[in-house]
Amino acid sequence: MKYYPILRHSSFYSIGLSYKKADAELRGKFSLAVPQIDALLLAARTEGIDGVLVITTCNRTELYGFAQHPFQLIKLLCQYAQGSVEEFQEVAYIFKNHDAISHLFRVGTGLDSQILGDFEIISQLKQSFYRSKRHQMTNPFLERLCNSVLQASKRIKNETELSSGATSVAFASVKYLLDNIPDINEKNILLFGTGKIGRNTCENLIKHTGNHHITLINRTKEKAEEFGGKLQLAVKDFGDLPSEIRKCDVLVVATGAQLPTLTKAMVHNKKPLWILDLSIPKNVHDNVKELENVTLVHLDELSRITDEALAKRRSNIPQAERIIETVKFDFSNWLETRKFAPVIKALKKKLKTMKEEEIDFHSKKLQDFNPQQAEIVSERIIQKITKQFANHLKKSEVDAEESLLLIQKVFQLELETE
Repeated sequence: MKYYPILRHSSFYSIGLSYKKADAELRGKFSLAVPQIDALLLAARTEGIDGVLVITTCNRTELYGFAQHPFQLIKLLCQYAQGSVEEFQEVAYIFKNHDAISHLFRVGTGLDSQILGDFEIISQLKQSFYRSKRHQMTNPFLERLCNSVLQASKRIKNETELSSGATSVAFASVKYLLDNIPDINEKNILLFGTGKIGRNTCENLIKHTGNHHITLINRTKEKAEEFGGKLQLAVKDFGDLPSEIRKCDVLVVATGAQLPTLTKAMVHNKKPLWILDLSIPKNVHDNVKELENVTLVHLDELSRITDEALAKRRSNIPQAERIIETVKFDFSNWLETRKFAPVIKALKKKLKTMKEEEIDFHSKKLQDFNPQQAEIVSERIIQKITKQFANHLKKSEVDAEESLLLIQKVFQLELETE
């Protein structure tokens, strides 16, 4: 089914970059923090763009919205990111109308994730929509589209095994440690950063290794203490970071900062040290690789770790795609209805004007004329006429565009501007 934009003189676009073509360093340049997203949405409003959705994760940064040209969205992104337009264009993708809709369905259901079936993205999509809504940067199209993607995601999660098995970044980190470090259950582990990824990794470490020799450090110590208290783990001050690094065998960095939080100058280990950087952009400076006895592994490498769970997930892709097509078909039907709704509304208004004129005319001409009865009968006729037109336009074999123009011409309709 064809896509028809709700807004005149504009198209629906998706512009962005992802792990498929952009490495971690470049993705980091286009990663947006909350203040930057808020500023971007405010700027979009002042530039007359109606409806923008911003999705930024460790694996992708994307803008969805209505524009006369995709460069309007590209310019917005580059204005608030650290990367340039030229850098963006080297690795970017641009989807328009139906393709942009299909892309959001694949992203929101985990089919386009670096780790197949990662359902973390759906909560990020919800947050993105609510943020746009707070800034009055949503419209009925975006709301219906996001709800449809959420519906597809829920069905895929309930009806398939696309999310079965543990293949998250947190589990991939633990699997790497289990496969590469002997006696990991006896090693001293330091977790720097207790955000969502850090907490998930820590819980997976305890679950799969039984290791409780884990120390937590966070810039805001209260957050680390709250989490560490539940698991009975040691918590140290941020100022103790260099000394705690010297004590540990494994350092997991999950700080989520825009600039590196760990550099070569902070590491003085004489014994072997494994460092796992789970952050985008990179929070461990590349110069750490120059140190002897240090093994640095970044998120991108961990995300390539596959196991039987991923193979099982891949077998569920066809079923997931069928669910997406079903939900997308319902969305397209709604979109078609939205397309001819203004014409049906204008037709109903025109028929009601005719009805009022005729009732007024016959009230003056006919002595026994009953305007109340005439009102009831004519209103029912109007409902039947408009319903007949609507049903006609919904038929797949009907050229809706041609029919809409004919209806407007015959009844001389004036459509309300949106």
